[in-house]
Amino acid sequence: MARANRLRELRRYPSAIAGAAIILLLVITALTTIIVLPYDRAIDLWRGGEGVWLDNPRNARPAWFNVLPWVNLPRTVIVDSRDGDITRTIRPGEEVSEFAMDLTFDYRADAFPQEVTVTLFGTFDDLGPYATLTWHTPDGRMIPLGDRPAGAQTVVRLSQDARLIRRLTNIPVEVGLFSDYTVDSSTVVKGRYRLEVDGFLFEPDSDIDVKLVVYGQVHGLAGTDHRRRDISIALLWGTPIALTFGLVAAVGVGITTMIVAAIGAWFGKWVDSLIQRITEVNLILPLLPLLVMVGTFYSRSIWNMLGVVILLSIFSGAIKTYRAMFLQVRESPYIEAARAYGAGGFRVVFRYMIPRILPVLIPSFVTAIPGYVFLEASLAALGLGDPVLPTWGKLLDDARVNGALYNGHYYWMIQPAVLLMLTGLGFAMLGFALDRIFNPRLREI
Repeated sequence: MARANRLRELRRYPSAIAGAAIILLLVITALTTIIVLPYDRAIDLWRGGEGVWLDNPRNARPAWFNVLPWVNLPRTVIVDSRDGDITRTIRPGEEVSEFAMDLTFDYRADAFPQEVTVTLFGTFDDLGPYATLTWHTPDGRMIPLGDRPAGAQTVVRLSQDARLIRRLTNIPVEVGLFSDYTVDSSTVVKGRYRLEVDGFLFEPDSDIDVKLVVYGQVHGLAGTDHRRRDISIALLWGTPIALTFGLVAAVGVGITTMIVAAIGAWFGKWVDSLIQRITEVNLILPLLPLLVMVGTFYSRSIWNMLGVVILLSIFSGAIKTYRAMFLQVRESPYIEAARAYGAGGFRVVFRYMIPRILPVLIPSFVTAIPGYVFLEASLAALGLGDPVLPTWGKLLDDARVNGALYNGHYYWMIQPAVLLMLTGLGFAMLGFALDRIFNPRLREI
C-alpha cells in the first residue's frame, strides 16, 4: 500500500509525467518496430540485400522538408513497364519485330533531380533487343538519349553519359533534361515528361521491359545516407537496441553491485576486505579505454560489449555507498530478531537486508539507463559499434566520417542526436522525481 501511495505521488511532479510519457513513447516505438520490421528483415534492408537501395536517392533529405511552405523538392519517380500500366506496341516481322512504348510522368518540383537512370530488361536466347531512347519535354522539345543493346539487365546511367553531357552543352544531364538549357538552365520546366523507347526484337519470343528512375532530393521519413540506405531503419531499430542495452546494463550492474555489497557488509572480515580491495583496484581502471581495447582486439559485438560493461561496472564506487547503507541496516532490530530465530546469513541478506533498501535504489536504476545508452552510442561514434546492428551511434559515426555537417546533411546527425537527448531527458526527469519520492532525505514535508 505504501509503495502504491508513493507511485501516486508522481502525479504531483509534471516533470515525472513528461518523462514517463517520453519513455512510454520510446517503448511503444520499440515494440512496434520489432513487430512491424522483424530483425532479419531490418538487417537485410540495412545491409542492402536484394538490391533494396538501388532505387533510393543518395543523401536525400527527409520527405517532411516539403511541408515547409517555401520548399518544393522533388521526390523519386519510378516508372516501370513491368507494373502493367505501360502500353507497348509490337509490330511483328518475318525476322525482326519492332516495338515501342512510352513512359510518362508529371514533374512539379522547383528543383532538379539528383540523377536519372534507365534500366533495360531483355528476354531472349541469343540476340538481345536493341532500344532507342528519346526524351520528350512538356514544351515539345525532343532530346535523343542514344541507342542501347538490352541485356538481361542493362543499367543506363544517363547522368554519367559523357556523350549526352556534350550534347547538352556540357551541363549536368539532370539539369539539361528538366530545363530549356538553350535559354535558361536554372529554371525547371514543369509538366508531363515522356521517355519514348522503341527498337527491334530479333527473336520470336524475345521481349523487353524498361524502368525509369528519376532520383529526387527527398525520401522517406528520415532521409537517406551516402549508401542510399533509409535512415529511418536505423532510427527505429536503434530504439529497442538502446533501451535493451541501457536497461540490462543498469539493472544488471545495480542488482549485482547491491548483492555484492550486502554480502560484504553482512559477512565482514576477509570477505568485506576482498570486495573493497577489488573495488579500489577497479576504480583506477578506466572503463572507456578498456572497452576500446576489447572492441579492437576481441569483438565489437554489442552483446559482448554489454557483458564487459556489466563486469567492469560491478565493483564501482556505488558498492561503497551500498555498503554504508547495509551496515546501518545490519544493526536494525528486525535483523537481530532474524538472527535470533536462526536465519542463515544468505537468508538474512536476500530476505531482509536487500528488500529494505531496494525502494531507495529504484531511482538510481532509472537514472543510470541513459548513461549506458550514451556509452553504447559513444563506442559506436568512435568506430567500435556493432558492425551488423543499425544503431543511433552507428548513424552518428557514419555521419561524422562522411562529413554530414560540412556537406549540409544536418538531418543525418541531428535525428539520432535528438533521440539520444530525448532518451536521457525522459529517464532523468522520471528518475529525479522518483528520487524525491523514495529518498526520505529529499521527501518534501
